Amino acid sequence: MKKLYIPIIMAALISGSTGCNEGADPSGWSEKKTDEWFSKSGWYADWKVRPDGSVNKKEMAVAWFKNKERWGKAFSFLKETDLDTLELRRYDIEGDNLYALVSEYQTKEENAAKFEAHRKYADIQYVARGSEIIQITPLAMRDTITQEYDATRDIEFFTVKEHASFDANPGRFFVFFPGDAHKPGLRTGAEPAPVRKIVLKLRLD
Repeated sequence: MKKLYIPIIMAALISGSTGCNEGADPSGWSEKKTDEWFSKSGWYADWKVRPDGSVNKKEMAVAWFKNKERWGKAFSFLKETDLDTLELRRYDIEGDNLYALVSEYQTKEENAAKFEAHRKYADIQYVARGSEIIQITPLAMRDTITQEYDATRDIEFFTVKEHASFDANPGRFFVFFPGDAHKPGLRTGAEPAPVRKIVLKLRLD
């Protein structure tokens, strides 16, 4: 079994290999420079799993450079942990600033799930076993609020005007920022199916 917790120094070494000399503020980068940075696997700890095409490249770069150590810990956890054998519970990596939630469930019909968004945390979502559809849209597409924002849980629910659908499987991971409305856990086939999922909650400071 792989180690569950990764020494902080490991995350720091990974952070140091991801083009830190490219500039401290990626918000001013060109699209080409952003694409070049995003295409290098160093920012996600050279994990064999790849980021989904839905991930906002510019926002990812800005967030990563603001807190390279925390993002490094997050992706080191995903890379170095045996995700198939973890108990179904919460795992604290950096207290409330960074933790993992491991769950197993049956995928749902589209009308049985709700769009959600967060304000304090980014989500790294990874389907370790099985597959599901995740619907995604910019928060600007929010239509009717069905549950007001809960500050304790850092979540709100709503309907949206339009969305795109993406296949989540063990070959890719997703990152959702506060501007990304998402509805995960939807079935990919005619019937619901089992899924094992790891969600890392990373506080954005």
